[in-house]
Amino acid sequence: MHELGIVFYIIRDVKQAAAENGVQKVTAVVMNIGEVSTIVPEYLTDCWRWAADREELLAGSELRINTIPAVTHCDACGKEYATVANGKTCPHCGSGETWLLRGNEVEIKEIVVPD
Repeated sequence: MHELGIVFYIIRDVKQAAAENGVQKVTAVVMNIGEVSTIVPEYLTDCWRWAADREELLAGSELRINTIPAVTHCDACGKEYATVANGKTCPHCGSGETWLLRGNEVEIKEIVVPD
């Protein structure tokens, strides 16, 4: 389970951003997680709860996950298609000359602080 390691990196980055901005408390962290990023959102959330509650800055904070759909581009026909449903072969022309446009992101989108 690599999700715990990812949570440690998220916490490190949030703590750094909080220190740079004089933030004393974080209520939520919003993540963009790609559909084919190899991260299991439920595991990430479970690991977050365990690790965040050990940090005063993050205790009780929520981890919100936005799932970014995986989309592939076909160089042969120029069309885009849903990656998970079709894999590397373009459903429009049958070409394998394809590449992933989006869907493997792992990024902090927003850090939510109290009013």
